[in-house]
Amino acid sequence: MTFSIAGKTAIVTGAANGVGLAIARHFVDQGANVMFADIDESRLCDELGEAKGDGDAGNARAFAGDLREKLTIANLLSATLDAFERVDILVNACRQMLPSDPLDPEDDAVEVLLQQNLMTALRLSQSVGKRMIKQAEKEGDSDSPAIGSIINLSSIAARRTHPQLLGYSVSTAALDQMTRSLAVSLAPHRIRVNGVSFGSVLSSSLKGALKENADFRAEIRDHTPMKRIAKPGEVAEAAQFLASDAAAFMTGQILTVDGGRTLLDPVTAPAH
Repeated sequence: MTFSIAGKTAIVTGAANGVGLAIARHFVDQGANVMFADIDESRLCDELGEAKGDGDAGNARAFAGDLREKLTIANLLSATLDAFERVDILVNACRQMLPSDPLDPEDDAVEVLLQQNLMTALRLSQSVGKRMIKQAEKEGDSDSPAIGSIINLSSIAARRTHPQLLGYSVSTAALDQMTRSLAVSLAPHRIRVNGVSFGSVLSSSLKGALKENADFRAEIRDHTPMKRIAKPGEVAEAAQFLASDAAAFMTGQILTVDGGRTLLDPVTAPAH
């Protein structure tokens, strides 16, 4: 059994930067057909090395739109089928982090992040899941134990308590439970649903935070047993494993990539 995803078609959201971009690029390098999806059209086209609006780069395509809108989700799926005729893998990597005040009734971070981090992933998973079921029915019986893989990017904040991250913690905890629930519902159709929960990864947002706070890097390292910050590619490799047939008997699992961070779990440590 190998980790190969060559020839498979994947949709990766949040693919204009950070971990989502790292996963999309890695999947392309591994021979998958990849639809890069994000709200930032300019950044998407820049990343694919194409003129604005073209979005065609060999086995990669770009789709720009606000996935909080149901019509945009339908258009994304249609664009993927037009380009590649099928979809085998979905990576919900579009996430947002906002600080929040647990005691402020006017703070709407929980509502905003539930919509962005949970509902967008749920609606897209439902649409893609139905398409995967339809593909399996059209293709008939198969010896393959699994015909589709959905991967949700979560965070160790789902299992931690930090006063300023109420909305983020609640939305990622809900995403983890959604992962388990969809895994049970889609298992009879041979569609696997798993998650990757990660700690400190050198994403574009974390790079910005490190520039603003010179002590932040040391603080993160002090709370991480492996004493370093992960590279985005390390999350991409975990996602590849879950997308491949090597994980054919895994579903409903949240794979943690955090350098041992949650083994210590001090409440005061930032969950980045």
